[in-house]
Amino acid sequence: MNEFLERFDLKGKVAVITGGGGALCGAMAHALGQLGVSVAVLDIALDKAQARADSILEAGGTAAAIRCDVLDAAEVKQSCDTVSRLWGPPHFLVNGAGGNDPRASTAAEFQDPARLSGGAEQTFFDLDPAEFHQVFDLNFFGTFLVTQAFSRGMVAKGRGSIVNISSMSAFRPLTKVGAYSAAKAAVSNFTQWLAVHFSRTGVRVNALAPASF
Repeated sequence: MNEFLERFDLKGKVAVITGGGGALCGAMAHALGQLGVSVAVLDIALDKAQARADSILEAGGTAAAIRCDVLDAAEVKQSCDTVSRLWGPPHFLVNGAGGNDPRASTAAEFQDPARLSGGAEQTFFDLDPAEFHQVFDLNFFGTFLVTQAFSRGMVAKGRGSIVNISSMSAFRPLTKVGAYSAAKAAVSNFTQWLAVHFSRTGVRVNALAPASF
């Protein structure tokens, strides 16, 4: 076991995790903190990011909470500058910010031909394009903007690892959540494209596709 840990020793590395105040990426942040990684916990909810960073610090790790709206390019850049001032360019980036919104989802799994719109339940034809756009942007463009900002330092250093959070819904879309599924499919496609595009830079790009858990 010691030989295994020595081979994959992460002490002194730097990780940036968006959505780090949430359950999945919060657990990743805590685990990396226990392995000696300096963790930048980014989240739009600063209180949640701070709670996760505090838990890492209390366990003896190194962490900083940073508020970041992944759809605000200026705020993303500011977050990147903050991490660079603290620890330099990151070695790891986990793009975990995302999620769904009921306002971008249909109420029923199947469209009733007798009711095209109106009523208490939201049909496909009742979906607000702005809400659909918001869910798609959060999951896809949030990944794009953060990657564009933080990967620059990785490419300049010739090393790094980017992990995007896709979903099994990207491959077998869940019912009701059209915007979310489309966005996660875009994340998976973007991951494959960027892996090839960065293949000569020393920066690896992969994705995780969780199902329900």
